[in-house]
Amino acid sequence: MLLTKDIFEIVIHGRGGQGAKTAGQLIAEAAMEKGKYIQAFPEYGPERSGAPMKSFVRISDKPIKTSQPVTNPDVVMIIDPSLIFFVNANGGLRKNSVLIVNSSEKPEEIKKHVKFEGNVYVVDATGISIRHLGRNLPNMPMLGALAKVTNVVDIESLAGRVMKKFIKKLGREKTEANVSAIREGYKKVVL
Repeated sequence: MLLTKDIFEIVIHGRGGQGAKTAGQLIAEAAMEKGKYIQAFPEYGPERSGAPMKSFVRISDKPIKTSQPVTNPDVVMIIDPSLIFFVNANGGLRKNSVLIVNSSEKPEEIKKHVKFEGNVYVVDATGISIRHLGRNLPNMPMLGALAKVTNVVDIESLAGRVMKKFIKKLGREKTEANVSAIREGYKKVVL
């Protein structure tokens, strides 16, 4: 899925500490490296670890003149599967929009939960992150799924951004584990 309108918009639902804000920033930075105009910003409720939050991303070939929250996204990503029951995940989605959910359930089951008949993709981002990172940080596999499903950013750009952003902070081994989680999310996303 390439940019089909002036601005490609993404909403990421997660909980504080799961990396929704970081995922949004990485998506935007990867697009910026390809010459796109970008925005990435979070929206918090109670600012604490584990509290529901959203991250918004906009990508465009032209300057972006709005800074309002995204209301009609092209993609909704749900990093924490428990949020399917607590957020209006399909609010604003159109028939040609995409929903990507961290889940081991089949896409048909997710469609029943959210009552959305459009394109629903699932990836077991929790399982992937535990295998690669040793804990539940599902944002990286979700980035891989987004790259595969939309082509709005490519997997190599995302991997490069992660290497640049985390190599000094986490060291080579942990940073490469994050990149491996992105790549597995890319390979294992299911429609």
